Amino acid sequence: MTGLRGEAAIIGIAELPAERRQSRPPSFTLDQYALLAKLVIEDAGVDPAVVNGLSTHGIAESDMFAPATLSEYLGIPLDFGDRVDLGGATAAGMVWRAAAAVELGICAAVLAVVPGSLEIPRSERRPGHTLGWYGASSNNYGSPQAEFEIPYGNVGQNAPYAQIAQRYAAEYGYEAAALASIAVQQRVNACAHPGAVFYGRPITVDDVLNSPVIADPIHMLETVMRVQGGTAVLIGNAEVARRARHRPVWIRGFGEHIRFKTPTYADDLLHTPIARAADTAFAMSGLERSDIDMASIYDCYTITVLMTLEDAGFCGKGMGMSWLTQRDLTFRGDFPLNTAGGQLSYGQAGMAGGMHHVADAARQIMGRAREAQVRDCNTAFVTGTGGIMSEQVALVLGGD
Repeated sequence: MTGLRGEAAIIGIAELPAERRQSRPPSFTLDQYALLAKLVIEDAGVDPAVVNGLSTHGIAESDMFAPATLSEYLGIPLDFGDRVDLGGATAAGMVWRAAAAVELGICAAVLAVVPGSLEIPRSERRPGHTLGWYGASSNNYGSPQAEFEIPYGNVGQNAPYAQIAQRYAAEYGYEAAALASIAVQQRVNACAHPGAVFYGRPITVDDVLNSPVIADPIHMLETVMRVQGGTAVLIGNAEVARRARHRPVWIRGFGEHIRFKTPTYADDLLHTPIARAADTAFAMSGLERSDIDMASIYDCYTITVLMTLEDAGFCGKGMGMSWLTQRDLTFRGDFPLNTAGGQLSYGQAGMAGGMHHVADAARQIMGRAREAQVRDCNTAFVTGTGGIMSEQVALVLGGD
């Protein structure tokens, strides 16, 4: 099968602590990029001069020319620059694109940086425009969402994910306690990470089920916690990786599949694009699901985790509820999942939420997770989910 040769590696990670409110004045996204770039290059322990590629989602200060603007601001000449727009799958998409640029010999090392702070300085005389209406992202006249969905209230994320959960319940049944256990066990993991927004605050299944219902059947403690933060990784070639400070995390395989934008146009709400993406990633890597030592699954809601585990092939379709009751998802367990707490308990720093999962997996394979370290962690499966389970990316990572 064509694809990556496993000759590009994550060699540095930087993740800012999650904060409910910024403890310092808001900074421009350009400054956030600069801080994260500095931290991740220092973490890798390589000469900054080897970096000649950059992947971005965009910057608040410029609607266009993001790579060029960042090249200018950071003082880094680029042989490769791209802007990835896949929602929550953006970060995982950045990683495989960076790995491809490295393996093609275009770059020695590529920065993949996602600032996550939600507050930035704004002019009081000329405030910036807001992204969307009630969570909608395509507001302009002529877009299908603006024409056929916004006028009827089909916007945001809570209700569409609840629709998926309701459809799942109708087809396979629904055990609320099994879904709640995902949030509970990820909170256990977060309690081992001082940077997590919910560090030191364990919860129980009853806590989850007694929290307010946001959109039936999804409870408040089954949804992401929005925070301030940011995450970056540095991807280098084999030569650079051998000189870096940490154990290289090789990008063995990837898959990406995009099928629709909103669930209005989904072929089937219960079968998501991660199925094809995961099959591609595992085939490229030459590994099996049973070879995976930890999983870092995009977790905007608990139902997202359940659907991803099933569609990625870790358990049969419709079997996820019973599978969850038989597994220990903590870093000490038989299926370590989101070992830094995930977005549910570490926090979702905007678009950086997806990169949290990449950093979590890389930290484990590097052996740097401290109290939450998974024993003998050599392989990881990472996912990114954009939209309403509509654009998905899978990564298979491995150590030497």
